[in-house]
Amino acid sequence: MAKKTKNTEVEVPVVETPVVEAPKPKKVEPKKPTWEIKDRVYNLTGNKKPLSRMIKSANIYWFDEEKGYEREIKYCQNQNTPFVDEMKGEQRLAHIIFRNGSLFVEKSKTTLQKLLSLYHPDKNKLYTEYNPVKEAADDIQILELEADAIVIARELDIDMAEAIMRVEKGSEVSKMSSKELKRDLLVFARNNPALFLELAADDNVQLRNFGIKAVELGIIKLSSDQRNFLWGSNDRKIMTIPFDEHPYTALAHWFKTDEGMEIYANIEKRLNN
Repeated sequence: MAKKTKNTEVEVPVVETPVVEAPKPKKVEPKKPTWEIKDRVYNLTGNKKPLSRMIKSANIYWFDEEKGYEREIKYCQNQNTPFVDEMKGEQRLAHIIFRNGSLFVEKSKTTLQKLLSLYHPDKNKLYTEYNPVKEAADDIQILELEADAIVIARELDIDMAEAIMRVEKGSEVSKMSSKELKRDLLVFARNNPALFLELAADDNVQLRNFGIKAVELGIIKLSSDQRNFLWGSNDRKIMTIPFDEHPYTALAHWFKTDEGMEIYANIEKRLNN
């Protein structure tokens, strides 16, 4: 007989795989802007260019967010820092003077440049730093605005042109020919593009002009106390002007109501006769 063999169980060792944690991403600190060494020009704000204008060079304080307190700054020609707490030795205070509205600071005077560009409280108030890139961007924006205004001005009909120019010139537009009106409209659009575009988009401008023309022709009239609009023929009241509101602005808004639209249509017929 064949002998039975015993089944032997073989233990397989369990190998534990160590858990490897993913490395945490390093926190990247934003780089502080580096100071560019170059000549700089500073200009007084506004259109005035006095022969000389002195601004403060001492008794100035700047809040340091990193340190958490205000630090005194001043301009001393013999120091390499504008901060008083970092100065060493004698402090020879110097003046900061703009000539004919401008101040040119050469690249070697880094201390003065940093004081004017970074720390002085009068920056963007009494003076600005000239930035050719920003100036070019501003010029492009103005030129594009002028171009848009002129294109719209060329396409406006004579009634809207009159309405806009009445805001600028008042009752004088009633005596102007269509060519004079168109010329002045184009000049206005070129010289004041932002205001022109604002008026061109305001539907109340034409309604105000409509009301003014109706008054000039005697179809309606404004009461002496400027509280009511009346029919010119019989003094019958058309509308009451709300308190503290300009009469023609109130009339323009009223023309948009149901009652006002009927009166508008009535006046329009009389204007066209």
